[in-house]
Amino acid sequence: MEWGLQPSWSGHEGNPIVTASLNEILRKVSSPWRIRNGDRNELRAAPSVYAPAGDEAENSGESFKDRLQETREDIRELQRKLYAGKQYSVLLVFQALDAAGKDGAIREVLEDLDPAGIKVASFKRPSEEELRHDFLWRTSKQLPERGIICAFNRSYYEEVLTVRVHPEFLGGQYGGSAPDPELLWPARYRAIREHEHHLAMANTVVLKFWLNVSPQKQAQRFLERLEDPEKNWKFSMGDIRESNLRGHYDEVVMHMLNETSRPWAPWFCIPADDRWYLRWQIADIFCQALKLLPLRYPPADIPEGQERDELGRILKERANQAD
Repeated sequence: MEWGLQPSWSGHEGNPIVTASLNEILRKVSSPWRIRNGDRNELRAAPSVYAPAGDEAENSGESFKDRLQETREDIRELQRKLYAGKQYSVLLVFQALDAAGKDGAIREVLEDLDPAGIKVASFKRPSEEELRHDFLWRTSKQLPERGIICAFNRSYYEEVLTVRVHPEFLGGQYGGSAPDPELLWPARYRAIREHEHHLAMANTVVLKFWLNVSPQKQAQRFLERLEDPEKNWKFSMGDIRESNLRGHYDEVVMHMLNETSRPWAPWFCIPADDRWYLRWQIADIFCQALKLLPLRYPPADIPEGQERDELGRILKERANQAD
C-alpha cells in the first residue's frame, strides 16, 4: 500500500510541497545491510556478518572515521532545511545486544548537528506507570515533531525482543493472566507495523538500525569493562547473564527483523565489530534518506520594493552606529 505525504507548510502560507511517496523515497536508500521483507533477501537464519567484507575490509578505522566526518558535514547542511521547513520529522531507532555500541553510534552520528533540532530518548526497564499502559505508550510520548531528528536508544522493540526471550516479564504488563505468547507476538508485530505506518503517513521518516555484534567482540568489550577502571561503571552482571542466552536472542532478532522491516520503516542490520565502520554506515544511510526528501526552506517573510529598501537603510544605520 502506497500513500502520499501531507502537502503542508505547517503553518507557513505558500505553495504546498510536491506530494511524494515515502515508500518510494526510502526504497532508493542503498545499503547492503538493508532487510528486505518478502523477497529472496529475507532472513532465514540469524544475522551472522559482524565485520565489513570485501574491499571495505581493507580499510582502516581511520578511513571510516574520515568518511563519517564527511558524511556528517552533509547531514549538517540538510538538517538546517529539515529544521527550518518543518515538513518532516526523523526517527532513528537503535537496537542491539549489550556492548554493541549504541551510545557511541548515537553520539558520533549526531555530533556537530544543531542541538535545537536533536532529541535523544533512552528506554530502560519500564516503570510501574508505564507497565499499566499499552506497550507503545511510553515511546509515543517521545516521538519527534516535524523539523526534529530523534534517536531512540532502545525502543518499543524491546517488547518483542527482551520480553520474548523472558516471557515471565509479561506478568507485570497485564492485570490478569498474560495472553497466550503464540498469539501475542504476531499481534505485537502487527501493532508495530501499523504504528510505523501511521508515523510515515504523518511525514515521519523511520530508519531502524540493528547493531550486529559478534559473541567474541561482545565478550572482549565486557572484559574491558571488567579490567579497565575507567570502564568499570559500565560493567553489569545482568549483561553477562543475558549474553548466555545469545542463541535465543539471535532467533528472536531474526523474526523481529523479518516481521517489521517494511518499505516505510526499513531495518538495517549493520556489522558492529568495527565501531567506526558501523557509525559511518549509519550516517551514510541517514544522509541518503535526507538527500532524497524534497526539503526546502519555507517562504521568506521579507517585504518588497520600497519597504524593503527602507528597512535595509534603517538596519545599515543601526549596524554602523558606534557602541
